[in-house]
Amino acid sequence: MSELQNIDNVVAEMRRWVDRAVIGLNLCPFAKAVAVKGQIRYVVSSATTPRALLDDLRRELLHLAAVDPGETDTTLLVLPGMLEDFLDFNDFLADADDLLASLELVGELQIADFHPRYQFAGTAEDDIENYTNRAPYPTLHLLREASIDRAVEAFPEAEAIYEANMQTLRRLGRDGWERLMSKGDAE
Repeated sequence: MSELQNIDNVVAEMRRWVDRAVIGLNLCPFAKAVAVKGQIRYVVSSATTPRALLDDLRRELLHLAAVDPGETDTTLLVLPGMLEDFLDFNDFLADADDLLASLELVGELQIADFHPRYQFAGTAEDDIENYTNRAPYPTLHLLREASIDRAVEAFPEAEAIYEANMQTLRRLGRDGWERLMSKGDAE
């Protein structure tokens, strides 16, 4: 498989996850609008070292800060070859936040995180609640603070999203999650 085909496959898997889990389960009530408008930028990093990943992250943070929100409102920086261990990924987030600060973009942009082995503090590794933040690949989600503020104004109970997501995943269960994510794959 060529590198371009591999990138296309990674993006397709991420789009499927966004469509089925993030939007389909309404894990983020703000995602559908930007997805429908084509304002989600999917970028697959080919980085194999933390330094190269920071370079990719810098480029994408600067891009998002400069581009018109009507064109790109949010970016998913996908890391298929990096930080497969969740603890390593979690450690890298401090470097990502330091980079955000050094670029003087705190208050303008923020970085959310998703990982195939995401685990909230105080949960067991296989707890279904962790799946609210489990993506097919380690992913840095770059968001505009202004977009978050507008979304929270439109959805005043934003703090309730977290608990609602946990309840949704508990009802769905692991078998339901597996069916959802594999639905249509054999077609």
